[in-house]
Amino acid sequence: MTRTLIRDIPSNVGQQITIQGWLHKKRLLGGLNFLTVRDRSGLAQSLIDSKDELEKLRGLQIGTVVSFTGTVVADERAPGGAELHDVAVEVLSPVTDEPPIEIDKPISHKSENLDTLFEHRVLSLRNMQEQKIFRIRGALTRALRQYLDENEFVEIDTPKLLGAATEGGAEVFTLDYFGKTATLAQSPQFYKQIMVGVFERVYEIGHSYRAEPSATTRHLTELTMLDIEMGFVETHQEVMDMVANMTKHALTVVYDQFGDDLKSLNAPELKLTDEVPKFTIAEIHDMYTKATGTDTTNEKDLIPDEERWIAEYARKQLGSDLVYATDFPREAGKFYHKFKDEGTVAWADLLYRGLEIATVPLRENNYDKMIEQMTAAGLDVTAEGFRYYLQAFKFGLPQHGGCGFGIDRLVQKTIGLSNVKEATLFPRDINRLTP
Repeated sequence: MTRTLIRDIPSNVGQQITIQGWLHKKRLLGGLNFLTVRDRSGLAQSLIDSKDELEKLRGLQIGTVVSFTGTVVADERAPGGAELHDVAVEVLSPVTDEPPIEIDKPISHKSENLDTLFEHRVLSLRNMQEQKIFRIRGALTRALRQYLDENEFVEIDTPKLLGAATEGGAEVFTLDYFGKTATLAQSPQFYKQIMVGVFERVYEIGHSYRAEPSATTRHLTELTMLDIEMGFVETHQEVMDMVANMTKHALTVVYDQFGDDLKSLNAPELKLTDEVPKFTIAEIHDMYTKATGTDTTNEKDLIPDEERWIAEYARKQLGSDLVYATDFPREAGKFYHKFKDEGTVAWADLLYRGLEIATVPLRENNYDKMIEQMTAAGLDVTAEGFRYYLQAFKFGLPQHGGCGFGIDRLVQKTIGLSNVKEATLFPRDINRLTP
């Protein structure tokens, strides 16, 4: 008999069907034995009153792969309003070892339980609540991609094995590459700027690698990033608007399509405004210092508590989960940034519910100016690692800007998770390389 997905059981009342999936839960009550099966579409309850059929499951554990054939009977007490009766059992893949965790019960996400959560990740992901996190994650990624596709961005794939670090520094992973030293890409920064000279608008969703010795709730060593770059922009605000509108689109779509799941995960209510509010770094430092008594006016970036503070201010006072921090001081800038005459950088951070999820700068596109800024930063402009990057500028790039956007952080804050690792299937940090 052709397999029926569990979600279609209610539309087959009175019919004999076959469902296949994992044994999810057993309630053995003597004469009435209720067994729950899980497939990709949900959970179904089956009533097994035949001792011979029940005997086929003797000694088998949750996770056993089964095929149940039975008649669909309407019952409002059952998941979906219907269940199977007169069930014939077929064991497709038996499980005899008792699972180390119970996937049919809520799984704790308290900080002290995260190691257990990740150590048993293969099983914990089978929990229905855990699955919701990654269905939402997939939907957010699709919505971001949809928005960019509709705005004429071309999706690209760039190398993750590099001959030199994109932005320099010690926070890169190195490996032997046939006798040479290679690094894992921290970002597709050079490549996406190069590709502005080809397509004008490009994006990439891929993994980046950061050898930061940070054991915090906001850091991963392997992270998923959305990188975009757009050419022929007239102002920095044009880039900021594109990133803000893309983010609002993705959030609106997901809250519309997954509202019930988000509510069951205790996600915050979504608050968005037509225009994302923005404050300069100097303004935020001044506001935070006056409000808290902690002087941050000499900081070149926002400290984490400032990010939380200004985000809470924007949500409570302005009705927005998103807020921009703009105009970083010149000393915070990088060689590829566009510097303003007043001593600031055309660079903004997009904050979402207390956490920076995107850096959104305008780039320097003038070849001579790039050479000047790289030299001032102590970089060797004749180094092989810069050769092809600089070719793109030498042979013509329009004014452009873009962003590096953290998918993991977006998921974390959308759902309201406490740690970015909880939003990652198999997280990598300074202590974990498995599973």
